[in-house]
Amino acid sequence: MATPEEAHDSTPEAEITNVLEQNDELDDEPPPPKIRDTPEDIKQEAIVNTLAFHPHEDILAAGDIDGDIYLYSYSCTEGENKELWSSGHHLKSCRKVAFSSDGEKLFSVSKDKAVHIMDVQAGKLVTRIPKAHSKPINALLLVDENVVATGDDEGTLKVWDMRKGTSFMSLKHHEDYISDIAVDQAKKTLLTSSGDGTMGVFSIKRRRFELLSEFQDGDLTSVSIMKRGRKVVCGSGEGTIYIFNWNGFGATSDRFAVQAESIDSIVPITDSLLCAASMDGFIRAISILPNRVVGSVGQHAGEPIEEIACSRDTRFVASCAHDQLIKFWDVSSLHKTAVSDYRRRKKKDGRLKALSSKAFGGGGDFFSGLLDTTEETDKTEEVEDDDSDEEDDSESD
Repeated sequence: MATPEEAHDSTPEAEITNVLEQNDELDDEPPPPKIRDTPEDIKQEAIVNTLAFHPHEDILAAGDIDGDIYLYSYSCTEGENKELWSSGHHLKSCRKVAFSSDGEKLFSVSKDKAVHIMDVQAGKLVTRIPKAHSKPINALLLVDENVVATGDDEGTLKVWDMRKGTSFMSLKHHEDYISDIAVDQAKKTLLTSSGDGTMGVFSIKRRRFELLSEFQDGDLTSVSIMKRGRKVVCGSGEGTIYIFNWNGFGATSDRFAVQAESIDSIVPITDSLLCAASMDGFIRAISILPNRVVGSVGQHAGEPIEEIACSRDTRFVASCAHDQLIKFWDVSSLHKTAVSDYRRRKKKDGRLKALSSKAFGGGGDFFSGLLDTTEETDKTEEVEDDDSDEEDDSESD
């Protein structure tokens, strides 16, 4: 039996041993996962042409130039992006993917002239229309759960009743490829942008062609409806934004040149702000009426961007480019952005304002805007008249 003195002497040693053991246990515990502002980049084996966000879950679909389709779950927790499945059913380049409104099906079109419908949960092909068009298909829009519109490389628009698997409209009024398709909220009017430089207007209800707009400079690459349905916005290969009044589709009401090589893909973020992706690798935030380039959301340095897509909660924009990366950009701050009618002089160094920590500045140096972006913006002078390339005068409201 230990004496009281011996027991007293051994107590500190036991306490030290316990503390060391506890520290060892703590050392063995993995560090907490890192939470990022945006999901990590996703590296692909081939150039991705098209992206689509799931309407209800944190899932992203991607289609590449080899005809493969990939489905990913994405997360801001580092290391949590996961490939759910991949499909190689298309024989040639996949050009457009789109989820059904319930998120259960994934539609895709391809250079192989086929329309495919995949089961999102199982990752299996459930429907295939092998010769949907006589020419490669380039554009796809899901009008509702039963009606789908497709456009091909020679300007033919088809509208499909997917319950029957047949088209009830097949109209050719464009002289070049259909690049994009949009529909109004009432689901009655289809708008098409085309490589022939015109915007087409088609009535679903009457199943007929309505009109073509006047020819614009260069090809029209994208089309979106904004300003609560009062305005239609088209991007172009010449780097110009064209704006049409609703029911005034024959001629543009406004236009302004963006200091970009082209505007290949646009997505609305709010009723007045959109993101535009360009061949120069930049994603610009652009205000519509007043017409302003707000700043840079992100970039694929020196790599042409194929497409951008906006998440269901409009928190993220995803982009795919020739660097074979899918990148995510936080655009949540754009919802609080107010653009004044008062003109601002363009910064002397020509840099774009960086709208996030991931966005480099504009201008010739891709890294030029990393530092002091807010300070530089505060120093810009305000003037009443400024005919800069990025801010041409609007013709009307």
